Amino acid sequence: MFNKPQPHKYLTNLALGTLLGFALTAPQVLAETAEERGLAIISEADRRDDGYGDSTATMKMTLKNRHGDSSSREMRMKTKEVLDKTLGDKALIVFDQPRDVKGTALLSFTKIIDPDDQWLYLPALKRVKRIASVNKSGPFVGSEFAFEDMASQEVGKYTYKYLRNDPCGEMECFVVESYPRYKHSGYTKLIGWLDTTEYRTQKIEYYDRKNALLKTLVLSDYHQYFDRYWRPHSLVMQNHQSGKVSSIVWSDMKLQVGLKDSDFTKNALKRSK
Repeated sequence: MFNKPQPHKYLTNLALGTLLGFALTAPQVLAETAEERGLAIISEADRRDDGYGDSTATMKMTLKNRHGDSSSREMRMKTKEVLDKTLGDKALIVFDQPRDVKGTALLSFTKIIDPDDQWLYLPALKRVKRIASVNKSGPFVGSEFAFEDMASQEVGKYTYKYLRNDPCGEMECFVVESYPRYKHSGYTKLIGWLDTTEYRTQKIEYYDRKNALLKTLVLSDYHQYFDRYWRPHSLVMQNHQSGKVSSIVWSDMKLQVGLKDSDFTKNALKRSK
């Protein structure tokens, strides 16, 4: 019988999230069906990230249209692990550049099946705006990342199916299909490639509501922290339908810095300058 996925996170941040296959570790050996094996793979990736605590980082986002014209944004991000496994992690993103979006901030409380709680602070209006659950598939500040991509991706938000093993560069990857369980997702499914040694997501394909390939995210330049936690420092999202590309480069990343719950409130949004 297929067991319902337990509500654990398998990626922090955007990641945006942040997605997804592996070596025959004990949980996979016991998995009998493709669905059970897919869940076991993702649960193992999630288990390896347990205990990271919190993190801070800066990021530069570059947007390119199909003609090659580009613009950039600079942001700071904070994340906090939530120990209650019925909930997801918290994240706060603050814009520093360009000037017209400076001070804009996004606060995300990830949920499992219920819609994520997200609030956007708009400094020009000096008010906090709640983002409706039906708008989570919309673009985040004009990029190819959707609002739902900017919340942590929790294991219990999806059901899974192991597809196959594939070569990915010099590595081998598990390929796992994920199906959103929450309402108003902009995707019918995601297909992820995870390397079989460290369970790091290498690539994700996103399929739209018509089940057509919408975009692909490639994650690279992984750094390890505390001899355990892997983080990609480069993310490139390509929209196959619009021809646009959005990339994120992370820098100055730190884990276990001692953030508090008070750093992730609606009032903190207004203070984040």
